[in-house]
Amino acid sequence: MSALTLKGPYWVTVRQHRRVLWAVPALIGVGLVVMVALRVWSAYPTYDHLHRPILTPGDDMLRGLIQSATKSLPFLPLLVGAFVAGPMVARELESGTWRLALTQSTTARAWLGSKVLVAAAVSVLGSLALIGIYRLGWARAADTYGLHWYDIGVYESTGPTLVASCLLGVAVAALVGQLVRRTLPAMAVTGLLTGLVLLIIGALRWSFVPVVGVTAPYTVDAESLLPPSSKRMGTGLVSTTGERFSGYYCPPEAGTRGICRDDVNVTASYADFHPASRYWPIQLIETSILLVLAAAVLYAAFRLVHKRHP
Repeated sequence: MSALTLKGPYWVTVRQHRRVLWAVPALIGVGLVVMVALRVWSAYPTYDHLHRPILTPGDDMLRGLIQSATKSLPFLPLLVGAFVAGPMVARELESGTWRLALTQSTTARAWLGSKVLVAAAVSVLGSLALIGIYRLGWARAADTYGLHWYDIGVYESTGPTLVASCLLGVAVAALVGQLVRRTLPAMAVTGLLTGLVLLIIGALRWSFVPVVGVTAPYTVDAESLLPPSSKRMGTGLVSTTGERFSGYYCPPEAGTRGICRDDVNVTASYADFHPASRYWPIQLIETSILLVLAAAVLYAAFRLVHKRHP
């Protein structure tokens, strides 16, 4: 058992932030109990006087909880980064208490490493638990309005990108905390930087893999070409020159020869989309990008602490 006991700066870090470390599993446990209870409640349908199934209060409450989690979980990496940058790193540098660790046969790199390792371990385990709890409830409401696999919030909350985003937040915090060295400004800067990176990657994620494109005669509604549960990337009409137009450009009642105007010959309808099978490839590519960024930022953080305190 002694081999499993935390020692040195790791024990100090856990001791300093024990309240937060106890609060994390407590909140996860409460969330799990609530989610399981709502799943069980919503599993028993209620029928009206014509014996038609209707939504139960459990369904409404479960969907409300999932919608709230969908809006909240994407901000978890920002919260993790802000906490690590402020209370864990910058506050000790601001107050000078980190110097005490250096008097206990501990190097500056070991001091920073203890912060990063403890925060990363809690972030990984906590985010994995939250993903499991979220998916438990989301499975009941999947593919309904606002809760498709590709919707903002759902995509981020159901896969490993949330774990990688939290690790990116820890890495950014380790660097920003040293540069800013003041608690509140470090928290703000880390949250802004982490959020900016995640916004940029989120804007690019649907270009990580090529879209699937299908065409049909122009009289066919382009929207009907989209498979169920697919992510719509674009629909419309194609002219003889290959130029694409909006589906409203030439209504089907204009004729069956594909002629909408004298100067435009529309020959086909098209639809570009990502099928549901693209979920895991895109998730894994995005996760890899986030982990590479996190590793690069973390390397810079340790280079900085070594340069300042060799």
